[in-house]
Amino acid sequence: MTRAGFLRAGAAAALLAAVRGAAALTPPPRRRTMIATRTIPSSGEALPVVGCGTWRTFDVGTDESERAPLAATLAALFDAGGSVVDSSPMYGRAEAVVGDLVAASDARARAFLATKVWTHGRDAGAAQMRESLRRLRTDHVDLMQVHNLVDWRTHLPVLRDWKAQGRIRYVGVTHYAASAYAELESVLRGERIDFVQVNYSLEERAAERRILPLAAERGVAVAINRPFGSGSLFAQTRGRPLPDWAAEFGCASWAQLFLKFVLGHPAVTCAIPGTRSAEHMLDDAAAGTGAPLDAAARRRLLERWNAL
Repeated sequence: MTRAGFLRAGAAAALLAAVRGAAALTPPPRRRTMIATRTIPSSGEALPVVGCGTWRTFDVGTDESERAPLAATLAALFDAGGSVVDSSPMYGRAEAVVGDLVAASDARARAFLATKVWTHGRDAGAAQMRESLRRLRTDHVDLMQVHNLVDWRTHLPVLRDWKAQGRIRYVGVTHYAASAYAELESVLRGERIDFVQVNYSLEERAAERRILPLAAERGVAVAINRPFGSGSLFAQTRGRPLPDWAAEFGCASWAQLFLKFVLGHPAVTCAIPGTRSAEHMLDDAAAGTGAPLDAAARRRLLERWNAL
């Protein structure tokens, strides 16, 4: 069954019908619970294993036709039991869009808001973080990350100060490229951080060699960006049937299978696929139910992928 076919057969139509404008995050009438959570090592807090990324997808204007689908996307995430919404000043208007939609429906308590600092210099970094709080319409963020390790030696002490003041709950660092893993490893070994965000997917597996094991060793939560890789995962599997054994893990689409592969790594805390579609968010969230792929299933999927 294809991703599109599964979604047409599911509850996505009911979800979209429930959205009553760009400012609304009206819960859809049919509730699906994302059962799985993973523990944030530094605190013991449980975090839902599937969230939502906003790069490109949430960089829109104020027109209702642009924002209504995003309101539906967040409604799908929250209704499924998800909470993580990840953004950045680098993502254009995404922070402000998230802030407007969450505030309009009083959904702040349901959201684990993550964003980033992406500039050089202590003063510029502090100013950018204050602006992020303003855009997100909140007095604190759940996770502040140094985006792509830009000037991380300057920013991490400031993030820790803000954490002590209650303006940040967790401190993290991010990257999306294997070429930066040596520096990322150095930060993981030498600094006290709560989260690392890194790219990892069926086609981008470099992180599993050193970054993911090191994060587990150091007690650092792991958020996964690019869980669908560069997009070739869907291109390579379009029109192909799911493996027969995928049903054993509750997978009804390739997206769910790809996410369950990522979540099958024991070091991973959550995955944050980016989407502007409530239908896709509902599909992605379903990967948070049932069991992730075990080691044997992950090997079988890798063999299938390598044979394509």
